[in-house]
Amino acid sequence: MLHFHLMLKRIIDVLGSLFGIIILSPVYLLVSFLVYRNLGSPIIFRQLRPGKNGKIFEMMKFRSMLDKTNKWGEVLPDEERLTSFGMKLRNTSLDELPELFNVLKGEMSLVGPRPLLVEYLELYSEEQNKRHNMKPGITGLAQINGRNSISWSEKLNYDVEYVENFNILLDIKILFMTIYKVIKKEGISQEGNVTMEIFTGDN
Repeated sequence: MLHFHLMLKRIIDVLGSLFGIIILSPVYLLVSFLVYRNLGSPIIFRQLRPGKNGKIFEMMKFRSMLDKTNKWGEVLPDEERLTSFGMKLRNTSLDELPELFNVLKGEMSLVGPRPLLVEYLELYSEEQNKRHNMKPGITGLAQINGRNSISWSEKLNYDVEYVENFNILLDIKILFMTIYKVIKKEGISQEGNVTMEIFTGDN
């Protein structure tokens, strides 16, 4: 039964991402133009992230921050690089649209634990590391239960809960709830942070 659900999940991922890319092509063009006008080049932000079983892939997003550095060449904190335009992109989740190409390539899924930073890999407990037993997703159980407004412990618990209870009906529920949350603009940032504080491990 699990194999059937995983096969169905991949079919939904391919059809959903392909449909999304085609139907949203005017939005891609518009956002690309706005990113270039407001933030310059490059338009696409690329970053290595761990996927299923910890396999590293290059995740794509629309760029939402400036490349500001201090006099030593060190990248400034997010709050000093995130512009009002970038915040609007994040508020509407439009910055996530290029991840549909990651889904189409099979590196991500529409639903699954969000792909986090590579440097976090060594910080997870054995239980938390179960989040990598499935492909990372554009949205997931944690995203419909608080997104960036909940603690790291809560977020990772939701990721593991999703992996352990995965089925297609749960995916469909998460997709519909994600649309609702995006419209409501809930959980975009954590209190005191423009996005989410750095994960330092809690195991």
